[in-house]
Amino acid sequence: MNAPSHRRALLEALAERLGERGLLREPEAMARYVADWAGDRLGEPLAVARPATTAEVAETVRLCHEYGVAMSPQGGHSGLVAGALPAADGGELVISLERLDRVRDIDPVNFTMTVDAGCILESVKQAAAEHDCDFPLSLGAQGSCQIGGNIATNAGGLNVLRHGMMRQLVLGLEVVLPDGRLWDDLSALHKDNRGVDLKQLFLGSEGTLGIVTGAVLKLAPRPTQSRTALLGLPSVTAVVDLYGLARRDCSDLLNAFELIPRRCMELAMEATPDLGDPLDDAHPWYVLMEVAASGPLDLDAMLEHLLERGMERDLVQDGALAASEAQASRLWQFRESMLEGQRRRGEHLRTDISVPISAIPAFVERASEAVMAASPDCDVIAYGHVGDGNLHFNILPPPDMAEADKRDHLHALEERLFTVLDAFDGSISAEHGIGRTKQAAYLARLSPVQRELAEGIKALFDPDGLMNPGRILPTRQLGWKPNPAGHSTPIVGNRRHSPGSS
Repeated sequence: MNAPSHRRALLEALAERLGERGLLREPEAMARYVADWAGDRLGEPLAVARPATTAEVAETVRLCHEYGVAMSPQGGHSGLVAGALPAADGGELVISLERLDRVRDIDPVNFTMTVDAGCILESVKQAAAEHDCDFPLSLGAQGSCQIGGNIATNAGGLNVLRHGMMRQLVLGLEVVLPDGRLWDDLSALHKDNRGVDLKQLFLGSEGTLGIVTGAVLKLAPRPTQSRTALLGLPSVTAVVDLYGLARRDCSDLLNAFELIPRRCMELAMEATPDLGDPLDDAHPWYVLMEVAASGPLDLDAMLEHLLERGMERDLVQDGALAASEAQASRLWQFRESMLEGQRRRGEHLRTDISVPISAIPAFVERASEAVMAASPDCDVIAYGHVGDGNLHFNILPPPDMAEADKRDHLHALEERLFTVLDAFDGSISAEHGIGRTKQAAYLARLSPVQRELAEGIKALFDPDGLMNPGRILPTRQLGWKPNPAGHSTPIVGNRRHSPGSS
């Protein structure tokens, strides 16, 4: 039996089990499942499965395993490394988690909540707030991204400084393994030291080891007050020095500390014209910061003391303090609108690198010089989360460059950027993951031992290479061999090879 007939048999079985709402096969119905937030598009899926329960996810995966069909788990389409886009050959079944959207339980005393993986992040945050709690993950895409995707990519966002990445916000997981078995570890324990913490293998695995269907999330007390400030500064060095003061003066009440160059402020005002310039004069660099508390603390006095110290040391040149939630939202709008401003410029290089916080000024200077030396007419826009060393060092190509030349040009600039990054012992991905787009750069920086371990874990969980193949690690070559039941099962090269072989 050849592969196409296997696919037809799979679709017939899925149609019977999932029903009309649970399986999409027409190109028009599948259109929104083949593009991400940035508009990147790879190919067409075999079909789109939309299971509504964990049991249906497990049955879908079991059937894919039985018929030897590759799977592409998918959340809210907000990824940026082509990790959840179906392959161009039309052979992958997209498994969308969008119908798994229940909040299963909230425990405001234990400060935990249990949710389906398809829950939208914004909905989870609202549900926590109704119980006087806060789920602190904060992303620009929180109105569309899903918890399962946040887990699969180990999402970070604006509040990593205070609350950590998704890896620190998950207590328990429920995962469908690549053969359809269910691994249930929905523990709400804050402390559990029984051996290896297996759930951490799935966090950041980008759907290559299994499909997350549920999670126990860690909550925090809901802040009763917060203060937001936008400050103008003369240099990146001044920004990092001010961060050092803020980290000491505000301690764990510092929620966010964002670095924004003037060029990003201009892009934000282009995208949202009614914003207007927030300060009387333009400044080379800006800091958007937030402090928050749930107790009777004087945040105004705390911020005033910080700004006085910053001005005394010539770090802060000017600033605006939000006097209301509306004003705070308006200041944060600059952070969101500058992303839209970049997107409107068309194809550009998006990165999410990280370096030690103390190295940010030197890195920005050297990386900017390296890029501008190769492309003097491009736009370098370096912004990001100072408190965790995560920068989005993005590059807009020269405005008069032909569309056909942009991709190769940007790739060459990315290689220059990563060469500088290597000198700082930085990471090529602090937030977005590897997916397909960063695979070559990722593999080039793996030691032989690291690669052997990574491939060994993949081989242990997914020996047939069917779960999100070609993401993070290269696709293994699949063969077809009939099993005793009359169906064929995929084999991966020579099964006598070691788990690390490819």
